[in-house]
Amino acid sequence: MELLYLEFIFMSNDYALWVLFGIFVGIALSIDLGLFGKFKNIIIKQKKNPIHNHTQQDILDSNHESFQKLQQQQTRNALKWTIVWILLAGIFAVIILFNMGYEKMLEFVTAYTLEKSLSVDNMFIFLLIFSTLSIPYIYQHRILSVGILSAIVFRILLVVVGVSLLENFHWMIYVFGGLLILTAIRLLFQKKEKKIDLEKNIAIRMLKVFVPINLNINSNKFLIKQKGILYATPLLVALVIIELADILFAIDSIPAVLAISSDYFIVITSNIFAILGLRSLYLLLAGIMEKFYYLKPALVLLLFFIGIKMLISDIYKIPVLISLIIIFAILSSAMILSVAKLKQNRNLK
Repeated sequence: MELLYLEFIFMSNDYALWVLFGIFVGIALSIDLGLFGKFKNIIIKQKKNPIHNHTQQDILDSNHESFQKLQQQQTRNALKWTIVWILLAGIFAVIILFNMGYEKMLEFVTAYTLEKSLSVDNMFIFLLIFSTLSIPYIYQHRILSVGILSAIVFRILLVVVGVSLLENFHWMIYVFGGLLILTAIRLLFQKKEKKIDLEKNIAIRMLKVFVPINLNINSNKFLIKQKGILYATPLLVALVIIELADILFAIDSIPAVLAISSDYFIVITSNIFAILGLRSLYLLLAGIMEKFYYLKPALVLLLFFIGIKMLISDIYKIPVLISLIIIFAILSSAMILSVAKLKQNRNLK
């Protein structure tokens, strides 16, 4: 009886699902971020001997065992929370099923899977940024925590704009479809970068307008004062680059999700669930991302498929279930081929 009563409330009041989603995500996110509080003890101890007075190598040598344990703990937590965020998305899909129906549930799962898949490409950018700025692994979670939280705000704004454009200007569906195909072509011919050119990076140029930058500071803080001058540390530089990269990424990925659904609730919730699990997924896979040999071709195929789906939508509307099957088929094939190549490379050695 209680379940039927709850179902009646949700069906009669759309705001109830938004409130439930906020509570759902808020509690889980608070617990997730709280787990990293254990690492503060080591960081606080370092305040007596500020990091910027020593080289990074000195720190690693003197605290090698502590840092190694810290890294192992962080990896375990990352695995745990990667599973938790996927399970939470699954539970929320069931809630949508009972309160919004089968079609809406399919839209949510498809949009979530698509956004999660495209977000993996963003992790390579994280890796590139952290390696260029030599950000220690134990501080990367701090940057990603702040970055992903602020990314939620930008995503919501872009979703609102995107849905509004589609509702008011139907021809925008062709613009979005063409944009996705152009993105796929660009990704196909994109050269692999090993380092970011810090001198030419637009995010760094923008940051310099507001605060001077000192990339030689080794600190766990975003801003630090030296000789009366407030400097941006490598952590803040990394955060600003990640934020700009995410905005550019969202401009590509959100039109793809809009090809699945134009429902504000479905698009926003699937997007947020996908990016909230991105931090833990990155911390888990940071050391093995180079092994995803066929990820790039898979993303190119996904973008091509979604782009074509939008362009032909007035002639033939591909069912959401078929879209989900195709997305899973592309991702599964990429994973199987990557594992096969990894085993082949090991046998050659």
